[in-house]
Amino acid sequence: MIERLKELCGISGVSGDEDKTAEYIIRQIGGKASVTRDNLGNLLVFRKGRNRPKHKIMICAHMDEVGFIITGVTADGMLRFAPVGGIDPRVVIGRAVIVGAAGFPGVIGTKAIHLQTDAERGSVPAIDTLYIDIGAQSQEDALSHIAPGDRASFCPDFLAFGDGMLKSKAIDDRAGCAILLELIDSDLEYDMHFAFTVQEEIGLRGARAASYSISPDMAIVVETTTAADIAGVEEDKQVCRLGAGPVVSFMDRSTIYDKKLYTLAFAAAKEIGIPCQTKTMIAGGNDSGAVHVSTGGVRTAAISIPCRYLHSPSCVIKIIDMEQTKMLVEKMMEKMAEI
Repeated sequence: MIERLKELCGISGVSGDEDKTAEYIIRQIGGKASVTRDNLGNLLVFRKGRNRPKHKIMICAHMDEVGFIITGVTADGMLRFAPVGGIDPRVVIGRAVIVGAAGFPGVIGTKAIHLQTDAERGSVPAIDTLYIDIGAQSQEDALSHIAPGDRASFCPDFLAFGDGMLKSKAIDDRAGCAILLELIDSDLEYDMHFAFTVQEEIGLRGARAASYSISPDMAIVVETTTAADIAGVEEDKQVCRLGAGPVVSFMDRSTIYDKKLYTLAFAAAKEIGIPCQTKTMIAGGNDSGAVHVSTGGVRTAAISIPCRYLHSPSCVIKIIDMEQTKMLVEKMMEKMAEI
């Protein structure tokens, strides 16, 4: 699963440009399940199990990542850009990126510090004042490699470090995609629908379409969620902790989760002997916000891997949390099928 995550994180798939990620997932599924790609770009997968569940269940993870879109080119060949998804400007300056379908290398730059005013030095520059330097000599030179509308993503730099930790861009939510692929590979007890969705980072758009197409009774959204268990953060504001197991949400800014499924998740974790935690703050959101209100309403649970430094070039998770999240989702699939 970790090698699969590494391969997924190495793919550029900024919202609205998820084709390469989708192509990888289709290759990984092979002939193990039926796969349909809808008009928006979602992958809708049906995997036959040994039995038919009492209710139609959808397991969901999003393929897209945060990044940038090229908005123009200056006369001297620098690329102007805008963020795609929620990116803190403080994690952007000086970062290596890859631009366009060909993966053209570049670096995000800003005015040299010795040319900045005192006010500029004391503040974070707005993203619209930055540029991507691809080493072009002119506007014409730059436009021979890229075009406005091309996406740029942080460069992949997958690293295992410390006590079972992993660092990379796009772990949100390629980790969820890797878990879904593992489940599709497994010997399923029940028929299951899987959705690899697009455009989560810009408004849960793919999940809305996928939910209407599949029309499930119940759903599990497999995600990563913000862990702030770092120095200087009060315990009640740490949200969740690495190494404390999968995170089951009761509420965020887009969803109030099904109470019985929330309770069932903790019971399932206890049954299989793994830790489980909940978010200590009502914050953020994920595809559940679109899924749970689709069609006639969908009973929804979100099970997430705790992740530090979300939406940055260096998302950090713990391997054991990812493995236990997969175990919990697998158990929940069976329990929900029998409700």
